[in-house]
Amino acid sequence: MAMLLLSQANLLLLPRTSADGYQPKVSEESRRASIDIFLKAAGYLDCAVRHVLPQLPSELRRNLPVDLAEGVLRALCLQALGQGVDIQLGMAIDSTKATLAVKRRLACEMVKYWQQAQDNIMNLPLSNGWGEKHRLFIKWKYIEAKAAAYYYHGLILDEGNTEKSHGMAVAALQAADEYFKESKRACEVFNAAHPLSR
Repeated sequence: MAMLLLSQANLLLLPRTSADGYQPKVSEESRRASIDIFLKAAGYLDCAVRHVLPQLPSELRRNLPVDLAEGVLRALCLQALGQGVDIQLGMAIDSTKATLAVKRRLACEMVKYWQQAQDNIMNLPLSNGWGEKHRLFIKWKYIEAKAAAYYYHGLILDEGNTEKSHGMAVAALQAADEYFKESKRACEVFNAAHPLSR
């Protein structure tokens, strides 16, 4: 059920030709709906990890495919949460009412989810192409989240009136730029890995 929900959320996030005839975009309604769907998928995956897997005999748990390993299910749960927060951050960026503090909080929340997802999936023996592709996706999104968090933290520090806060802002923005470049490289590696994607 969770995988169907993730597929449904991805379909909602495909750009559609807008009524004004300009460049295709994702409507705010679709973005809001996708957040709810990501949360629901995360709930199903969390339930599987906390309530279903512990009920299975240990012999059966050991013989499950690696795609159903506890670490993979946890990583998918955290990925769903991370993607939901990613959409929220995108909506906050588009909103004139969202403060820098709100954007920084969302970016830091994304870092937390993607780091935990990476921690859960990095040591699993994912030998097939899809498993490695999933690992690369999580790595890319984790680095991208760090770039956003440093960027918004730097902007907030830059609002300070002291020389020290300005220096810290410059350092944070430089870190954001380095993470952004690294995330671009991670994105390219993800897209080039088999099965190919764009």
